[in-house]
Amino acid sequence: MSSYRPYQHIERRKSRQIFVGDVPVGGDAPIPVQTMTNTLTTDVAATVAQIHRAERAGVDIVRVSCPDQESALALKEIIRQVHVPVVADIHFHYKRAIEAAESGAACLRINPGNIGSADRVREVIKAARDHNVSMRIGVNAGSLEKHLLEKYGEPNPEALVESALEHAKILQDHDFHNFKISVKASDVFMAVAAYQQLADITDHPLHIGITEAGGKRTGTVKSSIGLGNLLWAGIGDTLRVSLSDEPEEEVRVGWEILQALGLRHRGVRVISCPSCARQGFNVIQTVQILEERLAHIETPLTLSIIGCVVNGPGEALMTDIGVTGGGAGRHMVYAAGKTDHTVEAGGMVEHIVELVEAKAKQIQAETLAAKLAKAAAE
Repeated sequence: MSSYRPYQHIERRKSRQIFVGDVPVGGDAPIPVQTMTNTLTTDVAATVAQIHRAERAGVDIVRVSCPDQESALALKEIIRQVHVPVVADIHFHYKRAIEAAESGAACLRINPGNIGSADRVREVIKAARDHNVSMRIGVNAGSLEKHLLEKYGEPNPEALVESALEHAKILQDHDFHNFKISVKASDVFMAVAAYQQLADITDHPLHIGITEAGGKRTGTVKSSIGLGNLLWAGIGDTLRVSLSDEPEEEVRVGWEILQALGLRHRGVRVISCPSCARQGFNVIQTVQILEERLAHIETPLTLSIIGCVVNGPGEALMTDIGVTGGGAGRHMVYAAGKTDHTVEAGGMVEHIVELVEAKAKQIQAETLAAKLAKAAAE
């Protein structure tokens, strides 16, 4: 493994750091995974339930739309019941931004150039300062300003970047620098090019995403290509995968992208084969069951599920726990890359679940002991 590990390192773009509640964004902070609720914000119970599902999936930040006063005021009760920072999504109505800040929003998603007069901008900035609220300038190819569409003829990377810089200048002219920027488009090439240009000319943290990416399969593919391209180049300080699906699914995909690039680690990462006629057990069904049964584990560890001995032993060398299909209804179990014991096919799934849960507890205990030892030494 040591021969290729040097190639796994990604040099992240250096950006200033802001905070969304207690979550650091930018600098050398881990890249937070975001999602957005799709319930009516005024339906507090439904919105809270949806955020709780996203929390179980590992979300770091959740955005909630505030289209009216009732929604902005409902934020206070929503925020009281959840455990992650909430971003208030504001469009045009400056009073909604002020109300959201007063309700406890950790961040305002707002474009200052779209909320009216200089006095209104000053009021929003004052509310943000008074309540220690950061902002996100959110530019979207589908809602570019009229003068930029007239200038460029159509949405393009240059128009997205120019829009973002115009909004940023308004905040900077008021000596407000506590913001991040996004320049999203549904076109992967346009979005990636815009982020690349923006990354070269500003040190503000960037929230990356491919907007309106589509359903679960299409959106996952488009987001993986676009966000993976940016993250591989070191661009991106927080992300959202936009899917026509449940928010928790966006979170899961976001985590998978970050884990594939070695940028963050959470839960059980399953390495499995696509299966073939050589398989000693039903790999596809086994993996589906295990992913569901092990979804509650947050401790990072790896599990290989390989149907036969062609690649099984090699994959097991690189995982915490491994299973390789064998003959006569018995399969080989590996621990830390070494053969350990065999298991009968009938009880294999339950046995793997037990092994993974035990390994997770062991890792947790070792991590805690290391932290206590470090604290004692200091």
